[in-house]
Amino acid sequence: MTARVVALYRYPVKSLTPEPRQSLSVAGGRIAGDRVLGFRFADTEEPDDEWSSKHKMLALVNTPGLARIALRFDDAALRLTLSLDGAVLADEALDDAGRRRLCEALAAYALSLPEGALDGHPERLPLRLVGDGKTPRYTDGPSGGVSLHSRASLDSLAGALSDDAVDERRFRSNIAIDGIDAWEEQAWLGREVRIGDVRFAVERGAIRCLATHANPDTGERDRPVLTTLTRAFEQEQPTFAVHMRPLAEGEIRVGDEVEVVN
Repeated sequence: MTARVVALYRYPVKSLTPEPRQSLSVAGGRIAGDRVLGFRFADTEEPDDEWSSKHKMLALVNTPGLARIALRFDDAALRLTLSLDGAVLADEALDDAGRRRLCEALAAYALSLPEGALDGHPERLPLRLVGDGKTPRYTDGPSGGVSLHSRASLDSLAGALSDDAVDERRFRSNIAIDGIDAWEEQAWLGREVRIGDVRFAVERGAIRCLATHANPDTGERDRPVLTTLTRAFEQEQPTFAVHMRPLAEGEIRVGDEVEVVN
């Protein structure tokens, strides 16, 4: 069976809703339009145009209820819309006033949650919406990269969790593939793969955090993903998906063949 891409995602705002895509552009070692914005705490030291850890941002790892926020990002107009259960919380251009209103709306929602990073931490307010909306900057590490998992690995983990409905959105990968055995992608470390016309170096497994415990629909921490990965699969660290470094620029598309080439 030939391995193929079955889903593609980008994440315009760090830790918020993914955008399913039919194609993704790879440029500068990153996915175009991916993690171009982030809601950063007031007490962080980095300049607004610098990468920072998710622990210095409002993120799923510290505020699982963010999973309920739906977003729409207009690349051309540089406009961001945040909604909750179909009701618009904020719909703003990325000028100074719009950024402020987006931060206020998201902070008000986060403060209403039973679990979150803002309650009891006035030093983290006001939030700052950072990023120019164009440059992929707030990936898991400062070097960027692209993440990939297989549906077979997802099915294997779902079996261990006794939950056939485990959603791949928990893992925030850019690429989902089918046509390989469960966990086979972990054997690609140190090798190169070709997806469509783009080659990638597979550099490391993706070590997971508490963000994976958040249900993508309810925002509740409802599955022990981390301990299941380490105990059921005897992993030293909870690992799901791989991080890859693009070796060229180009387009990848749903349906593209995935081939280990080196």
